[in-house]
Amino acid sequence: MKYIIEVATSDFSTTASAVEGGADRIELCGNLAEGGTTPSYGTIRQCREAFSVLLYPIIRPRGGDFLYSAAEFEIMLQDVKICQELGCDGVVIGMLNPDGSIATEDCKRLVDAAYPMGVTFHRAFDRCLDPFEAMEQIIAMGCERILTSGQRPAAPDGVDLITKLNQTADNRIIIMPGSGVRAENIKMLATKTGCHEFHSSLRGKLASIMEYVHPGFAGSSESYMNNWINPEDVRMLRQALQQV
Repeated sequence: MKYIIEVATSDFSTTASAVEGGADRIELCGNLAEGGTTPSYGTIRQCREAFSVLLYPIIRPRGGDFLYSAAEFEIMLQDVKICQELGCDGVVIGMLNPDGSIATEDCKRLVDAAYPMGVTFHRAFDRCLDPFEAMEQIIAMGCERILTSGQRPAAPDGVDLITKLNQTADNRIIIMPGSGVRAENIKMLATKTGCHEFHSSLRGKLASIMEYVHPGFAGSSESYMNNWINPEDVRMLRQALQQV
């Protein structure tokens, strides 16, 4: 079986590292500390021009919940169109209603606007009321895959639900485990769930190479630590899957 590794990146530099490590697909984000928001136009364009790997920017105008206003939805529509114009391979979306159900009408509008790009439904799914009903709705609206941690903070904790979702999906949609996926648990996830696509952010920090460190901010990690992905961590995911 061919396994697909998707890596969530937060900027051009981490995308370059993920590509170097052999990622099959990039979920391009800004602000991963908030769960990922739509990256800038310049970041999307630069990554598209530099890398041939599959590129799926997240369409999320802010952090927080997945209940969006009419104005926020219009922003999402515009961002989908920008991704299309820039030649992205797909986008990552997700919206909920106040009662925890999928906002099917607005999500379908985003899917239609994205065509012919592919569409992943993100971890808004993990906050929905009924995951099996939601999966059927997401299939009907034309999404390619669902990114899920099994409605738990991390995929290893939600492995039982992920397994049931994948069995129920029966190849009608891809179920992609994500959150907390690492080399030490990806083999277990693949074996138990039967899934063949996996998502990981592999988030790390690297000390800044700034020569001048202002004494008033010497202890500020925000000022002098940068997001980093070790390419070797991506390769280790692949190596672990080769043992399945």
